[in-house]
Amino acid sequence: MDFDVLFIGSGQGAWNGAIPMSEHGLKVAVIEEGKFGGVCTNRGCNAKITLDRPVEILRQVEQLQGRGFDSLPQLNWHDLMAHKHEVIDGLALGNEMKLQNAGVTNIKGHARFVDSHTVEVNGSRYSSEKIVIDSGRRPHRMDIPGSELFHDSTDFMVLEELPARITIIGGGYVGMEFATIANAFGSDVTVILRGNKVLRDFHQPYVLKLISSLKDRGVKFQFEETIEKAEQTADGIKLSGTNGYEQTTDYIIDATGRIPNVEDMNWDGIGLKYDAHRGIPVNDHLETNIEGVYASGDILDKKLPKITPTAIFESQYLAHLFTGETSAPIDYPAIAYTAFTSPRIASVGVTPEVAEFHPDEYTVKEFDYTEDWFRQVGNENLGGVTVVYDSKGIVVGATSIGNDAVETINGLTDMIEHRVSHEDVERLIYIFPSVAHSYMRKV
Repeated sequence: MDFDVLFIGSGQGAWNGAIPMSEHGLKVAVIEEGKFGGVCTNRGCNAKITLDRPVEILRQVEQLQGRGFDSLPQLNWHDLMAHKHEVIDGLALGNEMKLQNAGVTNIKGHARFVDSHTVEVNGSRYSSEKIVIDSGRRPHRMDIPGSELFHDSTDFMVLEELPARITIIGGGYVGMEFATIANAFGSDVTVILRGNKVLRDFHQPYVLKLISSLKDRGVKFQFEETIEKAEQTADGIKLSGTNGYEQTTDYIIDATGRIPNVEDMNWDGIGLKYDAHRGIPVNDHLETNIEGVYASGDILDKKLPKITPTAIFESQYLAHLFTGETSAPIDYPAIAYTAFTSPRIASVGVTPEVAEFHPDEYTVKEFDYTEDWFRQVGNENLGGVTVVYDSKGIVVGATSIGNDAVETINGLTDMIEHRVSHEDVERLIYIFPSVAHSYMRKV
């Protein structure tokens, strides 16, 4: 065999495991047909949070108008886009060099299975005792007349000029985060949804607060509408939907979800089980139906959040498994997730919605920030945290909305993972004042 472990894809579900495997003495290779580091590093999370950073700061300055600030800073899309390139453009090479410096063999090109232990890349064949598929996902594209006029998340995050009118189809993470950014920079934003719920994974009372805030800022929402076609006109792109709906816009973002990358890898030829819409099913050791072939990251068919930290955990687990440090099944911890909107919404563990369906098992308590002096230092009036307790009074879930929702949920994630009781909380002495201190006193 040429290698002990060969990864197809270089995203978070690959390099976080490939490096420790190589450092442990295994012969490891990573195959990548695009930029090293995957979607998150090059055209996803990192770019998005860079574009959002001025928006986050602006909203906090707005809250303090007349309370220390007398004017608002001006946002500049051109300067921000240049800054984004400063932050992002060198990361792919950096990831490639990290792998190389750790002794990992980097192979550039598209991988296609020859058999369960061999892949072909650019006419060369490579064999490995174990192969890990980390091919990830990409934006879904609608299949309707005129959809060639649409753009995806990758396109938006390299826009040199921000269009005056932007229409976003979809109300998930991408749709709501981009609506937040584009609206702040002055675009006339419309969000179109087939259903009537935005950010379905999150506590809906908090989502409704977010929608209300965006509406107040001028974002328009068109619920229960299905777009059937698009056509270029002299005034822009005309969208047509059911029941006579029409809208003309300058730029359309297809934010209707993400689909797994399953094409042209000869999975059928080796008998690999997969679903073109859901991805690859695996057992509790992340092994596919084919012995020696594993999968990690967003390509997995799983109910867990398909986010960077989950992929990292899976990759690190495979490192422990392949180096013999463990033989146990993967044991996922509490996984926190967030929508980087303004305000932020973040969640972890048992949701309030689930808890309300099982009142004998859970208790739900909601804490509003309007009476929290620490939150009022920043004049934050749209914020709060909802905590779910089990029958023994242990925190098992939490969701938060507000400026510091991410840090609030990060701290509560520790409590959930380690099953911290109310008595244990008294042993946790945090810096005062701080986000941790303000919410820990309530739990």
